[in-house]
Formats: sequence, structure tokens, C-alpha cells
Amino acid sequence: MLHLLRRARAGGARWLRRPRLPRTRAGRRRLVQAGMAACVLALLPATWLRLAADGRLHTTADVPRTEVAVVFGAGLWDGEPSPYLAHRLDAAAELYRAGRIKVVLVTGDNSRADYDEPDAMRAYLARHGVPDARIVSDYAGFDTWDSCVRAREIFGVDRAVLISQGFHIRRAVTLCRAAGVSSYGVGVDDHHDVTWYYGGVREIFAAGKAALDAAFRPDPHFLGPREPGVRRALDGTRAPSAAR
Repeated sequence: MLHLLRRARAGGARWLRRPRLPRTRAGRRRLVQAGMAACVLALLPATWLRLAADGRLHTTADVPRTEVAVVFGAGLWDGEPSPYLAHRLDAAAELYRAGRIKVVLVTGDNSRADYDEPDAMRAYLARHGVPDARIVSDYAGFDTWDSCVRAREIFGVDRAVLISQGFHIRRAVTLCRAAGVSSYGVGVDDHHDVTWYYGGVREIFAAGKAALDAAFRPDPHFLGPREPGVRRALDGTRAPSAAR
């Protein structure tokens, strides 16, 4: 028994040994080249997003006048918009008060009864001067691609101002354009805290999924029938909500 334990420990020690670096100069050079190639491949989707959104990013002061703004969900704290989401909604309210948009489409997650991003977003906008009749709720915006596809296919939006944080807005603009929505982006400034840096790092990995979404154009998690909420809101009547 003791002999078997010693053999097991020896085998485990071999597995824990650090990998040996190549001993030859050529081997080390190939290892460095392989590492550099891996880094380049990993960053290609993020570079594509940056280039694809060039010329499409604006501020609340100079974004082109557009009938519809789309605000993406960014989490709730005790049922209220998180600070990051509140900043997005503040920008939408500012655009509405300035007459640069007419309707706000709020898109977020309502996959369970105790978590309702769109209704929280709608209530926040109403408290900040956007009439309820000018707000449309999409309850099945489970990710950026889903929100973009649903904006086009369900709500009939073909041109929009997108509002999000700076680290996310390029991906939003690129994906919405791939989904058939001619888009401009407003990147909301935020304090560079831990959440901001986390979001920036997350975007590097999310860029890969974005490239696959744009290439293969999968159906969203929930599609459903066409919904006239945006058109009715533009006409001045109360807009119903979709996919609840």
C-alpha cells in the first residue's frame, strides 16, 4: 500500500512540473512567434469592431437627429437601474428633451418574474421627463445581438441612436448595423472604476461572439410576431410592450 502511495505521489509531482522551455534558439523563436500569433488572432475581432464603428460615434450634443433611440439594459440594483444603466437613461432623456429623438426603445432582460429591466428603465425615464407614451419596452433583449435583431424584425426600427457605455457602444453599433439597423452610437462617460475596467476586458472576449453573430446571423432567443409599439409611439399614442 505504501508503495502505491509513493508511486501516486511521484506521478502527481510529474504532472505539477513546470513545462520546459525549448532549449534551442530556433525553438524559443517559434514559441514566441506562436504566442504573438495567438495574441493577434485574439485581438482581431476587437480590431474589427473598432474599425466597423468608426465615424458612427457621437455625443449627445452632436448625434444626428433620429426618431428612435435604443437603450440597452445594464443591470438592476434592488429593482432600480444600476448607476451605469441610469447614466444611459439620463443620456436618452437628454436627447428627448433636446428634440433629437422622439421615442425610446428600452431593451433588457425580463426572463424571470423578479427581474424586470425594461419596466425599471421605463419608470426611470418617466421620472426624468420622457412621456410614458414615448417609451417602448422590449422584454426579450437578452444580449446585444438579440436586442438589435428584435429592434429591426419585431419593432420595425431601421435607423436608431444607440446608447451605452463607451466600452460597449462599438459592439452595439456594429451588431445593429449587421442586423439591418442604420445606427449611430452615443458612448456614455463613466468613472473608470472596477466595473468599467471589467467591462473593457469583457469586450475583448465578447468581440469574438459578435463576429460570429454578424457572420452567421442566428435567430434571437425569442423572436415572436411583429409589434407596432414604436410606430404607435411615433404617432403619439401609447405604445404596447412586446415579448413579456
